[in-house]
Amino acid sequence: MNFSWRRRRAGVAAKLESSKSTNSDMELTISTHFRCPISLDLMKDPITLSTGITYDRENIEKWFDAGNVTCPVTNQILRNLDQVPNHSLRKMIQDWCVENKSYGVERIPTPRIPITPYEVSHIGSRMVAATKNRDVKKCLELVGKIKNLGKESERNKRCIVSNGFGSILADSFDAFSRFSIDENVNLLKEILSTLTWTFPIDQEAISKLKSAISLRCIAWFLKGNGDLSSKQNAIFVLKQLISSDPDSVNRLTEIEGIEETLFQILKIPICPKATKACLMIIDHMMLEEQDKINGTITLRFVQMGLIPLILEILVDGDKSTCEKALVVFESICNLKEGRKSARENALTIPLLVKKILRVSNIATELSISTLWKLCLEENDENLALFEAVQLGAFQKILVVLQVGCDDKTKEKVTELLKLMKKLYRDKLEDCFDRLIIY
Repeated sequence: MNFSWRRRRAGVAAKLESSKSTNSDMELTISTHFRCPISLDLMKDPITLSTGITYDRENIEKWFDAGNVTCPVTNQILRNLDQVPNHSLRKMIQDWCVENKSYGVERIPTPRIPITPYEVSHIGSRMVAATKNRDVKKCLELVGKIKNLGKESERNKRCIVSNGFGSILADSFDAFSRFSIDENVNLLKEILSTLTWTFPIDQEAISKLKSAISLRCIAWFLKGNGDLSSKQNAIFVLKQLISSDPDSVNRLTEIEGIEETLFQILKIPICPKATKACLMIIDHMMLEEQDKINGTITLRFVQMGLIPLILEILVDGDKSTCEKALVVFESICNLKEGRKSARENALTIPLLVKKILRVSNIATELSISTLWKLCLEENDENLALFEAVQLGAFQKILVVLQVGCDDKTKEKVTELLKLMKKLYRDKLEDCFDRLIIY
């Protein structure tokens, strides 16, 4: 059984251009043996299972990762998941590609042999020994090697992560952070770069990475003391560390100037992903002091001008960024000074009303919650509430109540409607009465 692969009309060899009028509809057939039974695509790295059936390595690994333990073609339960490279078939496919180069077929590259758990363990043992001996050169060599292996394929990355190399890197980062950062800056940069994709790490490694020394080193890179990529990697590692261990926020807040550093990353953005990571870290810092009366960290952010910055992000941010920015904005409004500063900004109410029913359910709930906090304790003038009504907030939150929302949001929506009814008793009484009946 064969299938047809119509050759590309553009980019064919120059020798065929003169006859393109007669050959433009030529068809190229690919042998069934060259195709993966799962994807039906030309195999790049054919491997054979114990059942004798050959698959493309990437496709069969996805099959196994999904929890399957059978051969897709024969449906036999596999006694082992060994994958034997089919070099003969791969060579035949490559030769076929070369023979049909004039039809626009590109030769598949010879696949690299995937890394094994034994190799990861061996490199890890050498890394531990080099760290113990403070051998910066050897550590740099080994980190570079593991980094290059990770770049080769996602399979290699999974193998490296599952065999705990991230924990070895965390230990090495902590060890060399205790010496001169300037002298070890290149090694520390490489470790940070590799750590961005080697999470999760074990608890012992987390304790190393959240040590005062390690966090100060990460903060040092956040301040731009390395280069832009190091700054970006530092924010990614810090975000993953806090996600893995929320208690690490306590030690982070003890670092002098960390609020200013994070504020600058938002003010002069590196990339959208870094902005989201920074917003998440700031929110965790604010939540850490939510039970405290003074709200020192939140107050610092407010005084630095975080509210105008958040509003600016809300104007142009994508869905995920807007949600994270609204989370931070709501946390700011837990503080009296934060609410005061938010009301004073002309963009606050228009943007909050605009985001209702426009971004996502989460964004809608956060916008309503923030609006509720700003309107709840207003004075007799009710300027924020008045502006919200003028901008169509009443109609929007009425729709939210009708289409459904969680209990907390429903309570806030109902209370906002009552405030609006009190403000505009004559105009809104009929609508509000109909809502109660509904």
